[in-house]
Amino acid sequence: MENLKKFLTLTALVCLASSILIVKGVTSFAAGFGSIVINEVAWAGTSDDSNDEWIELYNPTSQEVDLSEWFIEDDVATKYTITSGKIAPHGYFLIEDNEDAVSNLTANAIIGLSLANAGDALVLKDSAGVTVDSVNASGGAWYAGNGTSKATMERIDPLVKVDSAANWATAVASNGAVGINGGSILGTPGGANSAYAGHGPEVVLSGVTASIGENVTVSVDAKDTVDLYGYGFEINYDPSVLSYVSAVESSFLKSDGKETSFNAALQNGLEGTLIIGDARLVNPPSGVDGSGKLLDLVFNVKNTDLKTTNLSFGVTSFLADTTGDMVTKLTGATLNIGSSVALDITNLKISTGEERYSLGLTWDAIAGATYVVKKKGVNGAYNIIKEGSDNFYIDNSKIVTSVEYSYQVFAVKDGISGQAFSTAGTETRGLKGDSDRSDRIDGKDIEKLARSFGSESADEEYDALKDFNYDGIIDGADLIIIGANFGLKY
Repeated sequence: MENLKKFLTLTALVCLASSILIVKGVTSFAAGFGSIVINEVAWAGTSDDSNDEWIELYNPTSQEVDLSEWFIEDDVATKYTITSGKIAPHGYFLIEDNEDAVSNLTANAIIGLSLANAGDALVLKDSAGVTVDSVNASGGAWYAGNGTSKATMERIDPLVKVDSAANWATAVASNGAVGINGGSILGTPGGANSAYAGHGPEVVLSGVTASIGENVTVSVDAKDTVDLYGYGFEINYDPSVLSYVSAVESSFLKSDGKETSFNAALQNGLEGTLIIGDARLVNPPSGVDGSGKLLDLVFNVKNTDLKTTNLSFGVTSFLADTTGDMVTKLTGATLNIGSSVALDITNLKISTGEERYSLGLTWDAIAGATYVVKKKGVNGAYNIIKEGSDNFYIDNSKIVTSVEYSYQVFAVKDGISGQAFSTAGTETRGLKGDSDRSDRIDGKDIEKLARSFGSESADEEYDALKDFNYDGIIDGADLIIIGANFGLKY
């Protein structure tokens, strides 16, 4: 009887272990169609070597997937088997023909690839032989890519499960990946595709104009984020054109009051590659939603003959939510460069205009330039009031007597903005406190001011003609001015 119990117990344990193995097998290898996708194909190799082919897989799910013994059928007859490896949630898995095919990224699997330039049918299958994804399954020419430029074939939206040419495009940009000899790869191994147009966030570097010898600020903005928890950027720039000054974190990642950990430094202390990282110090993790500025980058523009220079995101750049990396479109910037010296405003003058209650600005013309005129508001900020080719401006918009108004003028030519030059002037023809411009301070001025009393510059009731001391609020100080001049006639 005792031996029978032992036998039954052993049998039960064996059955339980078998059940666990079966369950584990199902968990590790079973996958629905489109759960892992073929995301990018370098069927033409690279500009360094046309034999350096690679295939990128992408995991659009929030679960890690074991790819051990998964394989890609190439025109059925050829099979590329992944002997081992896992793909992270929202992660990439790079299959390279050799380790140096993409020399600045480590391959997740090295498999001897042989992709025909004329086109192949690729079918991704799990370890049980179940089809998970297919590309160009009917055979024929590749959906996209370029055999001359060696541009890769990129999937537009990884969530579209239909095998369709409409969901593929030729790569139009590099993410900083390089080939065996250091040549730029026209593609995005290990990162969001340049042709990506699916759902998800985007990070954008602002394109601006930059003047030689001056500092220029480039903002890094996130759009349409959901549960954003952290980020890491590799910003590449031309060190012969730009010199790094600073990186300043903005408030978006901590907009709900949480603390963050922000760091920025040049890679190995050398100009050319800037490494940036930030994350919310929240545990358990929680993120923020929406759009906003992540940080500002400041560079000094060196003396250069170049007209433009580019800033781009490197291969290691990412956004992360609380579960892992997110597929993110990363958009670099082009800076227009020029010397501001030739755009200096000269002989800037201000005087009262021909008509009362107006001020006129004039300056020497610059061939081929347009001009921007800004006026200082009651809040101290300068706002654009004129853009155009005329080298003069008449301001007759609610000018109050005896108030000093400040202006800035700068020239723009070929996309380059010159330095802003300032001037200030005062209208003296009239009575301070004459809100209805009747040339007499009387009861009508009190009655009109009363209708705006207590309003501030942002309010609908605010009227700049009644803000006699130009402080942004119509209050007792303005009434005092009327009282002090009451009964005067101009």
